[in-house]
Amino acid sequence: MLCTRITNARVVTMDPDRPTARQLGIWQGRIVGLDSDVADLPARRVLDLGGATVLPGFIDSHVHLVWAGLKAKAPSVAPSTRVDDVLKVVADAVAAAPGDGWVTLAGYDQRELDRPLTAKELDAVSAGRKVYLGHISGHACLVNTAILDLLPAHVAGSDGFLAEEDMGAVLRLRPPHALGELADAIEHAARQCRSEGVTAVAEAGIGSELFAHSPIEAAAYQLAHESGRLPVRVQLMVAADALAPVEAAREDTTTRAFGLGLRTGFGDGGLSLGALKVFTDGGMMARTAALTDPYVGGESNGQLQMAPDLLKDTIVAGHRAGWQLAVHAIGDRAVDVALDGLEAAQRSRPRPDARHRVEHAGLVRPEQLRRFAELGVTAVVQPSFLRYFGDDYATIMGPERAPWMYRGRGFLDHGVRLVGSSDRPVADGAPLRAIQFMVERASASGQAIGPDEAVDVDAALRAYTIDAAYACHWEDSAGSITPGKRADLVVLGEDPREVEPGRIGDIEVLGTFVEGEDDLAAPAAGTP
Repeated sequence: MLCTRITNARVVTMDPDRPTARQLGIWQGRIVGLDSDVADLPARRVLDLGGATVLPGFIDSHVHLVWAGLKAKAPSVAPSTRVDDVLKVVADAVAAAPGDGWVTLAGYDQRELDRPLTAKELDAVSAGRKVYLGHISGHACLVNTAILDLLPAHVAGSDGFLAEEDMGAVLRLRPPHALGELADAIEHAARQCRSEGVTAVAEAGIGSELFAHSPIEAAAYQLAHESGRLPVRVQLMVAADALAPVEAAREDTTTRAFGLGLRTGFGDGGLSLGALKVFTDGGMMARTAALTDPYVGGESNGQLQMAPDLLKDTIVAGHRAGWQLAVHAIGDRAVDVALDGLEAAQRSRPRPDARHRVEHAGLVRPEQLRRFAELGVTAVVQPSFLRYFGDDYATIMGPERAPWMYRGRGFLDHGVRLVGSSDRPVADGAPLRAIQFMVERASASGQAIGPDEAVDVDAALRAYTIDAAYACHWEDSAGSITPGKRADLVVLGEDPREVEPGRIGDIEVLGTFVEGEDDLAAPAAGTP
C-alpha cells in the first residue's frame, strides 16, 4: 500500500525520460511510480492537488543558515541612507541590550549613506559597549573604538570600517554563540528556505577562522538535526582553514585533515559532509573581489585572501585528500587563481568525478569559460545578486565587463554545468525570483544586465533541481521526480514554464514534501 498518492497534478519531473505526469505514488519517503504505475494501487492517503504544479524540491547549493538566522533576529540598520538614522538604530539597540556584552547589528551598507560613518560617531551612541555592525556582504563590518582598541595597531588606526582578514580579527575577539542559540538560528533560516520551496541546501562553510560563529559550529547542526528542528536536508561544507597538517601514509596523499580525517560524502539522510570551502577573494559590495583591472572610479583591484601560491597549495592538498572543492572566487583574477589551482590538483592526482565547483563565479572573462569546460568545473552562481545589486555592480564593472557577471548562457554554451543558489542571507533566497532573473536578466530597477546571458525557463529550473543535485552528489536520490528517488517535492500554484517571465517570482509556493512528509495546508491538499 502506498503511503501517499498525488493526483490531479501537473508533475514536471525534470527527468528527460519521462518529463511529465499527472499522478505519482510515494512509499516510505520514496517515489515509487508515476501515472499508470500507481493509479490502481491502494494508498493510505490520496491528495488531489486541483491542477497545481509539482516539481522536484528546489536545492539551494550555497547558503549560510546560521548567519541568516542570527541576522534575522538582530537589530538592523537597513535600509538607511542617512548616518543619523543609523546612529539612532544603534543607540536604541544599545539601550535594549541587557548586560555589558557586545551589541551586534546587521544590514550595514556604506554605499547607501549620505556620508562616511566612523568609529568615533559610533562611540557617541555606544554607552561604552563594544558595537559591531555587520556589512550586508558578510565581508566587512563597522566597529567602534572599544573594539578597535583591542586590535593590532595597523587595524586600530582605521576609521572603523574593516574588511576580510581585519574583520576576521574582530570576530575572533567576539565571544562564541551558544549552541542552543545557533540551533535556533539554523531552524529559523531553514524554515524560511522551506517556505520558499527549498527542500535541501548546502551550508557554505563551517569552521572558518574568518567567518565562524563558534569553533564547534557543526555541533549546532547536529543538535538541530537530532532534535527535529532541521526541516530541510543539509550538506555542510568545511572551510579549508579548519584543516590541520597531518602525517598519513604516503599512498593516502593526505597532508591536511580535520578531526578523524572525515571528508566529502560522510553522513547521510538529513545531515552530511559536502565540499571543502576555499576562499580566494572577497566580494563586490565590499570592493574586495579580486579583479584583473581596477573597479571603475577607483584604483583598487580588490584583494586575494592569501598569496596565489598558498591558495594553490590549499586547493591541491584538499583535492589529494579526497575532498570535493568549492572554491569561492568572485572577481576574474580570483577565478584565474581558482582554475589554476584546480588544474594543478587534477594534474597531480587525476580524479575525473571530483565535481569541483567555483562558488559565485561573479566575473568570468570570455576565455575563462573554456577553462571551466576543460577542467569539468561546475559554476555555482547567485542570480539574485544581479537582481538586487546589479545596478551597483554594473557601474563598478563598466559596460565592457558588466555582461560577464554571474553568467548563464555563456556557461551552458561551453558545456559547463550551471547551478543556481542564493548565498542567503546576502540576497533574497527565493529560488523562483532567481529563476525569473536567469530568464529576464533584469535588475529590480529594470536595467538589463548581460541580456545575452539569459537562459530559458527549463535551464533555470535545472539549475535549481537536477544540476544542483549533481553538484552536491545527490543526483541518485534527488533533483528529479524519478522512481527510487526521495519524495522531495515543491507544489506551486502555477507552472513557471507557462507564465510570463516577469511573473515567475510571484508564483505561490503552496507547500513542500521532504521524504514524503508535507507541509501543505489541509484545504490546498484536497485530502478526501
